[in-house]
Amino acid sequence: MNRALFRLSLACLVMFVLLLLNVNYVQAFQSTSLANRPGNIRTFDQQFQYQRGSIIAAGGGQQVKIAESLPVKGSNIFHRFYPDGPVYAPVTGFDSVYGATGIESAEQKYLAGTASNLTVHNLISLLTGKPKQGATVYTTISAKAQQAAYQALRSDGGHDAGVVAIDPSTGAILALASVPTYNPNQLTTLEGATFDAADKRLLADPAQPLLDRALNATYPPGSSFKVVTGSAGFSTGKVAGPTATVSAPQPLTLPNGHLLNNDGDITCGDGNPQVIQAFWLSCNTAFGNIGMKLGGATLHDYASRFGWNDSNLTIPLPVSPSVVPVVSDKSLTAYTAIGQLDDEVTPFQEAMDAAAIANHGTLMKPYLVQSVQAPDLTTIQSANPTVLSQAVSPQVASEMTQMMIQVTQNQAGTAYQTAGPPAVGTGLVIAGKTGTAENGINNAGLDDAVFTCFAPASNPKIAVGVIVKGGGFGADAAAPIAVKIIEAYLGVH
Repeated sequence: MNRALFRLSLACLVMFVLLLLNVNYVQAFQSTSLANRPGNIRTFDQQFQYQRGSIIAAGGGQQVKIAESLPVKGSNIFHRFYPDGPVYAPVTGFDSVYGATGIESAEQKYLAGTASNLTVHNLISLLTGKPKQGATVYTTISAKAQQAAYQALRSDGGHDAGVVAIDPSTGAILALASVPTYNPNQLTTLEGATFDAADKRLLADPAQPLLDRALNATYPPGSSFKVVTGSAGFSTGKVAGPTATVSAPQPLTLPNGHLLNNDGDITCGDGNPQVIQAFWLSCNTAFGNIGMKLGGATLHDYASRFGWNDSNLTIPLPVSPSVVPVVSDKSLTAYTAIGQLDDEVTPFQEAMDAAAIANHGTLMKPYLVQSVQAPDLTTIQSANPTVLSQAVSPQVASEMTQMMIQVTQNQAGTAYQTAGPPAVGTGLVIAGKTGTAENGINNAGLDDAVFTCFAPASNPKIAVGVIVKGGGFGADAAAPIAVKIIEAYLGVH
């Protein structure tokens, strides 16, 4: 009998020790993961009882609060507030009773204060009796550039559009704007029924205000893709340089018998222009010929070096990939080379193309979060600019810069009137490329307008990509938007 009781007591002791070890393990190593589980009702209820961290637009030497948690009058709970909601909605997203989007989602563990490297800070708050607070997220967004981008898109006439601005030397994202947009304050109510009604209205809106057109909508790039085609031509030696001549008949008869035309059926120079002239005039027949010399595989390869065809890119928000398929048919390659056929691009990628050229051919990995600061003001995370790829050599980047400058500075350049001296004077030189892209469903005047550029051309500080759906000519609709953003960011008027 004593032996049986001993064994039973020993078993109870072992189970008690195991239970004790498990409790300590859970508290020490699994507390963060358990707190972050969507089904944790206790955490769900508690999240509104502490002050969630703020989100700051901290680029360009200016700090502007773009998301914060405020106490609800007469209660001990907080609700999320966006001081300038529609302007920054593509950046912040929203935090609601049913989940979060944008930076609110991507940086959830820091904003909510559940990240493992905030454990000590939370413990100190508990011991001192101070209310728990989330960490502050500082984004790379420049308030000046973002406001200019939003206002320029809004004044464009109601077209769907997106724009991205990047610091080419670091990859820091300076502006990220999309229209139509929405007010995230409509979704921060703590009442489920009210949230459902607002959410359904936004989802049912045919304008799709919740779609981030800067990152997640793709369009044909049109002639802006000639930046990639030209870069591939110079890099491979298939084109000897900007002053090399290229055959550009009007029209160009393709191997399959179809005809490729220049805009307005205009002859490109004397029919055998220098590449730089074909670029500033944006001649389709010249770059169609270059594309056929290069081949579809080479165009795909060099596009990928600029960041195209990357389905894993995050900033940390998810980015829809821009796509250049491998085309084997020689005739169809001519269309790929001028940004038509099945080419699809985001405004984000347009900014990356310009940023790579501006940074001497080196493409930096774009990022949106500059740093994260704990409630005691210590920095717990900080961005470290890294190289994403070497798109082209410094020499090729210099040659492409020469060509992009002529687009705005040569009186015959496609963006001379809208991004050259008549628009910005002689004190600011913008290097760019226009695109007027057939979208497959357009009638006359409804082509998508595209512009990719950087400035100042001699010492680039900002690269911009703009796409205006149905905007018409890239020089008329997209270039002026980029100019306003550049002027605001650089402080040029």
